[in-house]
Amino acid sequence: MKFFFFHLMPWPHVSSESIDKHGSAWVWYPNSYYDPKEGSLLYNRYLDELQYAEEAGFDGVCVNEHHQNAYGTMPSPNLFAATLARNTERVKIAVIGNALPLYNPPLRVAEEFAILDVISEGRLIAGMVVGGPPEYYSFRINPAEARERFSEAHDLILRSWTEDGPFPFNGKYYRYQWVNPWPKPMQKPHPPIWIPGIGSLETMEFVAKKRYSYMGIPYFHIRVFERNFKAFDEACEREGYKADPEQKGWLVPVYVAESDSKAREEYEEHLWYFAKRLLPGIDIYPPGYTSPKSAIRILQARGDFMLDAKDWDDIDSGAYAIVGSPDTVRDKMAHYIEKLGVGNVLCLLQLGSLPADLTRKNTDMFAAEVMPHLRKDFPDL
Repeated sequence: MKFFFFHLMPWPHVSSESIDKHGSAWVWYPNSYYDPKEGSLLYNRYLDELQYAEEAGFDGVCVNEHHQNAYGTMPSPNLFAATLARNTERVKIAVIGNALPLYNPPLRVAEEFAILDVISEGRLIAGMVVGGPPEYYSFRINPAEARERFSEAHDLILRSWTEDGPFPFNGKYYRYQWVNPWPKPMQKPHPPIWIPGIGSLETMEFVAKKRYSYMGIPYFHIRVFERNFKAFDEACEREGYKADPEQKGWLVPVYVAESDSKAREEYEEHLWYFAKRLLPGIDIYPPGYTSPKSAIRILQARGDFMLDAKDWDDIDSGAYAIVGSPDTVRDKMAHYIEKLGVGNVLCLLQLGSLPADLTRKNTDMFAAEVMPHLRKDFPDL
């Protein structure tokens, strides 16, 4: 069982009035609301929190990519991963992930991931994603081409890591006379590849076929995770093998305090800030982004997203976040880890407007009073 400290680097100063005015924290939410001086403080604070995860005993840290939004101010996760690779010694550095269709040329991903792997002496986990729906409004990439572009870019990157160059590459979208990136990754044949998903069958089938790892994206009711991991297990079975727990990861917000009531008291306002001010706009789907069969599947999750939660009972019963005393958090997480069959838990320990002192408290309590017990409960995962 492995535990990762996941960070979104959110903007904690979005007013309810501005969301009412603009209707979204994504794509068209004006960057006039951004303050670079405050951003400097936040970036350095957030990097400190990620670096502290190594001292606290986590197996890895996670950064991710989003553009033109207040939800996650990390448009270039590789920059942050480079800082972490240089300033940590043990933890895995998981970039979850680079949105391959947004990179032209995608060889930049091959090069930058290889740099990260070399700097960290083989600690990179290479996340690759199609990219969230809002990104296709921000970058004006044809969403109907997203899946094809992703697949072709993936193949180019893998070949550049595993074949000696120079060699030509002639695809539908990307063409090169000489593919010959310097450096190449330290891990052979290449760094582990994680691909997150929210229920797309094409993503699950791709991950199962390649025997990569599938990361379940958060903010859904627990029954959506159960349905998605069942579908992924079935996709692996169709490929002729049983999914290993190492191939599955559950990303979930977590908050631990001295008691259930104290945890809710300290955390609830920050969770609702996240749900009501940062999530709006994350669910704008451009036409052509998903296939009909996956669109139907995603529609089945309507009503089971954190945006739909009306009160704390909805949050608690749906396990949108795991919040409570150490005993409560241990018991709930153990139950869902076993139910989902996951070998990786990606813990979102800073959420929304949660301040630095409560983030450190949460990190310390989870690391000292939850994580060791779960490791003991699941020694074979």
